[in-house]
Amino acid sequence: MEQRVVTLFHHSIEATMNAGELLAPLIAEASEMIVHTLLAENKLLICGNGLSGALSQSFSAQLMGGFERERPGLPALALNGDAITIGTVARNHGRAESYARQIRALGQPGDLLVIISTDGSDSNLVQAIRAAHDREMGVLALTGGESDSDCTALLDVHDIELRVPSLVASEVHQVHLLTLFCLCDLIDSSLFGGYEE
Repeated sequence: MEQRVVTLFHHSIEATMNAGELLAPLIAEASEMIVHTLLAENKLLICGNGLSGALSQSFSAQLMGGFERERPGLPALALNGDAITIGTVARNHGRAESYARQIRALGQPGDLLVIISTDGSDSNLVQAIRAAHDREMGVLALTGGESDSDCTALLDVHDIELRVPSLVASEVHQVHLLTLFCLCDLIDSSLFGGYEE
């Protein structure tokens, strides 16, 4: 059993390093996209399902509450954080509308939608992207897999996809978590100084 644990750690390190080398330029570009959004006095609307939903809430909390330093809160809202709203929208309009309806109500031109998904195929995330584009919002998609997804097909040239090249959900989640930490660090450094290599 101990050897299995060591093997899992090695697979984790390998997946993380491979994704880091592949995604580093896009993560830097995504941080610039977020900083531009915030400097324009716009906000981030963030969503995901299941464990990706937990990551979206964590990202929102780190932006709003602070990451590694004391600083003002940044305008970010996890759309999946309100179970009553999601349940009401799903009951009245269908699950596929659970985020899109919130985006149409809260989103403004120049805001940024951040979706987090291991495979990019959930209908409510697809509808969220459509609603964001209708509201003239940009999209940052953290996805996984080895081929284009339903969400990928909707992204335009101004959007960014950070796709973890893995079919293993746990690997995708762990790289997404580290990616979000990297984004928080880069955002804080860009907005509040102190960036060091």
